Amino acid sequence: MDRKINVSIYNEFLHETTVDAIRAIYPQGIHGTIKGFLEKDGAVGTIRCATLQDHREALSQAVLDDTDVLIWWGHMKHNEVDDNVVAAVVNRVINGMGLVVLHSGHASKPFQRLLGTDTYNLRWREAGEKVRLWTILKNHPIAQGLGETFTVPHDETYGEPFGIPQPDEQVFISWFQGGEVFRSGCTWRRGEGKIFYLQPGHETFPVYHQKEIQLIISNAVKWACPLQRNCVRDRGGGNTPALEP
Repeated sequence: MDRKINVSIYNEFLHETTVDAIRAIYPQGIHGTIKGFLEKDGAVGTIRCATLQDHREALSQAVLDDTDVLIWWGHMKHNEVDDNVVAAVVNRVINGMGLVVLHSGHASKPFQRLLGTDTYNLRWREAGEKVRLWTILKNHPIAQGLGETFTVPHDETYGEPFGIPQPDEQVFISWFQGGEVFRSGCTWRRGEGKIFYLQPGHETFPVYHQKEIQLIISNAVKWACPLQRNCVRDRGGGNTPALEP
């Protein structure tokens, strides 16, 4: 691909502004940390950030039209995301924009609407347990540069059952210290767009500073990037004349 990949990052940005311990881990916000390591990737071009406070303007139609891949992190205020923005995000994914959803973004409006299911259905526990991620598809583009397995020293525990439709591809699966397992790296296609969900990333732990997690996100951005930035499909419809006599 000759052109650079334009990335937009949505981060709720509430924990980092209200909890000192979280602010110490992510002084520029989770979005700032992700932006920081993506800026070092030569394949990435313009990076824009949006928060709950400014997302109506920061994720305008013009911005989304210029976005190849949207990264989404949310937790406390999913319901406060503007429905008009959600509809625009869903439409852009259907028309080719990539979507990378992180951690508790599984409960976000765009993810749930695109997957058509209630992804709140999972086990969870905040115990700071060790997580071991296993690479299921070693040749998948998102898994490039990783070994067979690696650990996240501490994270929130998620466990099955996870209320998602059957993934198109199961890239990673996780085992947690307390015994749970979880489908932690999944892909889907909706319309022309690619979607990737990555589980690790609770805000109270420095997960997004870990090199393996950064590599997965960077790989996912490249995988999800469409060949054309803003290609609206001609879906036809209506009473159409026959092409053949």
